[in-house]
Amino acid sequence: MNIRTNILLRVYLAFGLIVVLAFAVFFKLCYLQFAQGKKWKAMADSLSTRYVNIDAARGNIFAVDGSLLATSVPEYELHMDMLAGGIADDDVFYEKVDSLAMKMSQFFGDKSAREYSMILRDARKDSLRYQLIRRKVSYQDLKKIRKFPIFNMGRYKGGLIIVQQNKRILPFRSLAARTIGYSNKNVKNPVGLEGAYASYIEGESGKRLMQRIAGGVWMPVNQEEEIAPKEGADIISTIDVNFQDVVQNALLKQLIKSDAHHGAAILMEVATGEVRAVANYSKVAPGEYQEKFNYAIAGNQDPGSTFKIASYLALLEDKMVDTSTLVGTGTYKIPGHTIKDSHGSIGVVTVKKAFEESSNAAVAYLVNKSYKEDQSKFTDHLYDWHLNEKLGLQIPGEAQPVVKNPKNTSWNKNMTLPQMAYGYEMQLTPLKMLSFYNAIANNGKYIAPIFVKEIRRLGNPVEQFKARVINDKICSDVTLKKMQEMMEGVITEGTGKNIIYNPLYRIAGKSGTAQVADANKGYKARRQYQASFAGYFPADKPKYSLIVVINDPKNGYYGALVAGPVFREIADKVYSSDLEMHQNLPSHYVGNTQMPQIKTGNLKAVQQVYQKLGVKPLYASNTPRTADTSNGIASQEIKFKQGTVPSVTGMTLSDALYVMGNAGYKTTVRGSGVVAKQSVTGGSMIPKGAKITLELE
Repeated sequence: MNIRTNILLRVYLAFGLIVVLAFAVFFKLCYLQFAQGKKWKAMADSLSTRYVNIDAARGNIFAVDGSLLATSVPEYELHMDMLAGGIADDDVFYEKVDSLAMKMSQFFGDKSAREYSMILRDARKDSLRYQLIRRKVSYQDLKKIRKFPIFNMGRYKGGLIIVQQNKRILPFRSLAARTIGYSNKNVKNPVGLEGAYASYIEGESGKRLMQRIAGGVWMPVNQEEEIAPKEGADIISTIDVNFQDVVQNALLKQLIKSDAHHGAAILMEVATGEVRAVANYSKVAPGEYQEKFNYAIAGNQDPGSTFKIASYLALLEDKMVDTSTLVGTGTYKIPGHTIKDSHGSIGVVTVKKAFEESSNAAVAYLVNKSYKEDQSKFTDHLYDWHLNEKLGLQIPGEAQPVVKNPKNTSWNKNMTLPQMAYGYEMQLTPLKMLSFYNAIANNGKYIAPIFVKEIRRLGNPVEQFKARVINDKICSDVTLKKMQEMMEGVITEGTGKNIIYNPLYRIAGKSGTAQVADANKGYKARRQYQASFAGYFPADKPKYSLIVVINDPKNGYYGALVAGPVFREIADKVYSSDLEMHQNLPSHYVGNTQMPQIKTGNLKAVQQVYQKLGVKPLYASNTPRTADTSNGIASQEIKFKQGTVPSVTGMTLSDALYVMGNAGYKTTVRGSGVVAKQSVTGGSMIPKGAKITLELE
C-alpha cells in the first residue's frame, strides 16, 4: 500500500468517526428533547423556583379557667432587596440610605448609623437581592420598621422582605411546663400535651414559592404565601393555674429544705378525675431544682406504706379482719427477714390503730396469716383493681406498673406476700397510687385521670373527653366506709395528727415511708428513702385528692414529717380558695325581731351589705324607708323631684353630700354623725348653686 492510499484511509477513518460521533450527539439531543424533555425541564424549574412548606401557627393550650398556658406568637426575619423597583435609581437609594441607617441604629442600638450605612451601601454594590436586616423581630417592632425611610415606600418598592416564623411561648413560664411539654421533630418521643396532641395543635402547613438567586440563596417570590397555612386546634386542659402555682411552690420549698433528690405532687378532682395540678422537680445543683423528668407518671418505685390501703381493703373485703381485731406491732419474723416498725412497738392494738400508726409488722402479719395458704387470692384483688395495668393517660411516658403474682419466677412463697403487704416487691407511679386513693374518695368508683377536657377549632368543640371508668366499685360499701374512717383516723389520731390535722375541715389520708433500692446495688448500698403522703379532702364530702412524694430527703425521711407539711399547705390553700367547698351561708329572715340598723342612702350599697350579712331583702314596698316585715326587709330607693331641695335627713355625710351635689346645691357642714337637720326643708324650690347648711349629730 502506497503512502497516498494510507493517508486517505486514515482521513476516511477519522471522518467516519466524526460522523458517527455527530450522529450520536444528534440522537442524544433528540432523546433528551423529546423523550426526557419534561423531566429535565421540571428539574431546571426546581433549581430556580420551588414551593416550600410554611408551618402553621400551633394551637393554644388553655388552663381550665381559660388562662393561656402555651401559645404561638409571630416572629419575623427581615431581608432587603437592594434592586427593588422603588430604589432601582441610584439617586433615590443614596438620597435615603443614610436616613434609613440612622433609624436602624436608633431602633436596634447595636451598630452606629455609619456601620449600617456601609452595610447597606456594600449590599447595593453587590446587587444583593436578599440582604439580611434583622432576625427575631416582633410584630410591634415590625409595624415601626415599616415606617422607616425606603421601607415606607410600599411592599414591593421599598425592598423590605418579611419572612414570618412562629415562636412558642409559655406565658406562665415554668408553671406546669413538663405537663405542657414540647414538640420537636428531632426528638423521637413526644413530651406532654404538646407531643400527645401534636396532630391537632400543629394545623396544616401552607406553601410559599421561593426563587433561587446568586449564592444559592432562596428568597420568596411574593410577600404572601401562595397557600396560607391553617392554624392548629386549641387544647383545653384540666390544669388550674392558681392551684398549679400553689402545688409547685409548696413542693419546691420542701425539696430545698430537705435537700431531696427529686419530688412530685399531684392534685386531682375526685368526681371527674381531672388533674388540677402536677409538679415534678429534680435537683440540678445544691438548692436548685428544675422540671427535668415527669416522676408523677413515669417514676416507678416501691410505694411503701401508702399501699397499705390496698392490703387492708382486701382483708376487710374478705372479712379476714375487722377494724376492732387485735394485732401485735413492733416486729414480725419471716424466714430470712424480720419486718420492723420504724417507730417501735405500740403493743397489741386494734387493726384501726395499727393502720393509723402505720405498723409494718401488723399488716405483714395479717396478710401473711390470711393468705399464706392461697397467696393468689390476695394478688387477685390487686389485679381485679387493675393495679397491674397502665392508666391509659392522655400524655405519653406512663410507666408500666409491676405487681407480682405467685406465677412470677421472682415470687418467694415465704417473703414476697408479707413484703407486698406494706408496699414492697412492686413498682407503682405516684399517679397510679393517687388514682386508687381517689377511688376510695369517689365512693369506690375507680377512674383514670385526664389532663385534657376538650379540643376546639375556631372556638367550636371538636372533641370532648371524660374520665374512663376502670372499676365501677372496688369494694362493698361496708368495707369502703371502714376504710374511709380508718384514713380519717390517721389524721385525727395517727401519724398525721400533729402535722396534717386542721380543725376547720376534715382530711383523710395515709403516710408512706419506703426504702428505695440504689440502682443495681440494692437496698444496703446506701440508705435512701422515699417519703409520701396521699389522701383527699374534705373527708365528709371529697372534692380533691392529693399525693406528695419526696425522694431521698437528707433531713429526715418519714412520710408524715417530710411529705406531710407539703400536703397540709396545698390542702389548706386549695380549701381556702375554692368557694364551692364552703357551704352557703343560711339566709336570715327578719320578722318581728330587731332589724339591722341602717341609714338612708345608696340603696345598692345597702342591699349589698344585707346580702353579705345573709339578710333577705324584699323589694315590694313603696315606702321610702325600710320596713320590718315577716317576709324580709322591704326597701325602695328615695327619689327626688328635679328642681327641689332633696331631703337628706338621716343620711351619712358622704351620701348627703353626694345627693346635694347631684341636685346642684353647695353645702356647709356642722357636727359629726348623721344628718339631723338641714337649713332648707326638703321639697323647697330654690335656685341651683344656693348654699345649704347640714347639721350632723
